[in-house]
Amino acid sequence: MPDTHSIVLELNQLACGYGDHPVVSELDINLRMGDIGCLLGPSGCGKTTILRAIAGFEPITAGEILLDGERLSSPFKRTPPEQRRIGMVFQDYALFPHLTVQDNVAFGINRHPRRKRIVEELLDLVKLSQLGKRYPHELSGGQQQRVALARALAPDPKLLLLDGELRRRLSGEVREILKQRGTSALLVTHDQNEAFAVSDHVGVLREGRLQQWDSPFNLYHEPATPFVASFI
Repeated sequence: MPDTHSIVLELNQLACGYGDHPVVSELDINLRMGDIGCLLGPSGCGKTTILRAIAGFEPITAGEILLDGERLSSPFKRTPPEQRRIGMVFQDYALFPHLTVQDNVAFGINRHPRRKRIVEELLDLVKLSQLGKRYPHELSGGQQQRVALARALAPDPKLLLLDGELRRRLSGEVREILKQRGTSALLVTHDQNEAFAVSDHVGVLREGRLQQWDSPFNLYHEPATPFVASFI
């Protein structure tokens, strides 16, 4: 079981954007090991920019990003995405159309000695054990999202990032899967119901600034700002 008192992800006074256009500023977030966090807010508030900075796809202009105590990003350093031990489920799933379901899941662990067993366990976990030999175009959207989730979990990442809305029927199952594996995760959404169903902590964003980082219960019953109250 994960140590729920240890911090896996730290964002300290984080600022990032695109070129000369600032998007996010003065962001402070801590995510405990084994917890699921969510960035919630309207379109254009900076949610995906934060996720891309954590993944290493975007530089930051101030502050730092730490994973398990290791500094991954600062204005002077950026660890490459492939060296971060971070998994990502992309909004369009980004499955390889020419590979079967089982080969998609195995893509990041091809040299692992237990590759076949890991793939079998993950396909069973996401309830696709009978579809391993099918191709992505033969699956429904929900099934494709399950494949993308299994592929991201295969290398046993320190942190899982989920970019984009979860299929409605999948939200509860994703929480159950992540909790069963003790996987720390951060997702982005503008759907309050999804955020509350999946997450231990939710951060409400407005125009690149964090309004409140709290439990779903506290966000609903003790909103910190008028914006949080009206949005929730």
